[in-house]
Amino acid sequence: MEESKDDHDDGSVARVAAIDIAKATGMVCLRIPHDTIEGRRVQQVWTVASTTNAILELGDRLVCQGVQRVVMEATGSYWRPFFYLLEARGLECWLVNARDVKNVPGRPKTDKLDAVWLAKLAERGMVRASFVPPKPVRQLRDLTRTRTVFIQERTRHKHRVDKALQDAQIKLSDVVSDLFGLSGRAMLDALAAGERNPELWRISPEGAW
Repeated sequence: MEESKDDHDDGSVARVAAIDIAKATGMVCLRIPHDTIEGRRVQQVWTVASTTNAILELGDRLVCQGVQRVVMEATGSYWRPFFYLLEARGLECWLVNARDVKNVPGRPKTDKLDAVWLAKLAERGMVRASFVPPKPVRQLRDLTRTRTVFIQERTRHKHRVDKALQDAQIKLSDVVSDLFGLSGRAMLDALAAGERNPELWRISPEGAW
């Protein structure tokens, strides 16, 4: 635990936590007012694993300390577990852009210093939050993105089936408009079953291939 007194602390956020997030861990800096000395702040810095239990324990600790805002910075999507779990714990979470907080010439760079610097900027109101959609919007977006991925995968596999048939000189796609429509599926099922019954192909208006 460290104690510090800042000459220019305007107290815009009295109790703040900052997290510099990496792939497997997050470096947390907690800054809160001293219990007895006015104008002095107590600073704690520690590492938290990026696991669900560890983040939930962090949330409980920050709530107990009366933290008003949690500010975090991360590369890629590593911030998501911290943001979502701490948000669910009832904490106000801000995601900030790394370019807004680290572009300071001559400042040494370590995870600890980054977390402390971010906390100091946050308590002075010198950072702004990036837009993170509310939970219902995030869920809808994830659903639509997943659906899009599944449709793309389905189309890719359909093209692979047609290519395999073309390589085998089976021109089903030349005689049916949709290889996976009613007629196309019936022909594919017949091929898979080893059938050679000419009556089967009468379901296609174009006849056999």
